[in-house]
Amino acid sequence: MPRKVRKRDDLVRRLLLFSAVALFLFDASTKYWIVENLPLFGTIPVFQNFFGVDFSISHARNLGGAWSLFSSYPIALLLVRVGIILALAAYVFFFNKERKREIPFMLILTGALGNIIDFFLYGSVVDMLHFVLWGYSYPVFNLADTFIFLGVATLIIQGITEKLNKRKRHET
Repeated sequence: MPRKVRKRDDLVRRLLLFSAVALFLFDASTKYWIVENLPLFGTIPVFQNFFGVDFSISHARNLGGAWSLFSSYPIALLLVRVGIILALAAYVFFFNKERKREIPFMLILTGALGNIIDFFLYGSVVDMLHFVLWGYSYPVFNLADTFIFLGVATLIIQGITEKLNKRKRHET
């Protein structure tokens, strides 16, 4: 590999690591602030009826996965999460050859790690972002959940566009 390419790859990896650490710390600091400053189930309204949407900062806890799924099995869920994170990290660091997938994987790993750390620090995942969308109270979530969502959504969009591009190439 040419020296310039290797140098650029090192720089990109350092930027990804710096971004992951910055996002992790941002997520952790928001959770810490919530735990220290807002009682459990406490709420701070941010805006109401903005085109039918309400948003508030609310202190909620979650022992389960998304939408509190499997909350009756927190230890089993923790072990599954750790296993998934280790498998995904191994894939990203040792097998992933597609650079465009590095940012989505970084977002997923950062978010997943942030939620796992919560379990050890607080005994549950700390959630705080609460939206009411045109009367529907969306489940409370946190920044780590947002990172995971953005990473997964990006991977899905990348996969769809790859398939569409392949289909176009085969048709011409």
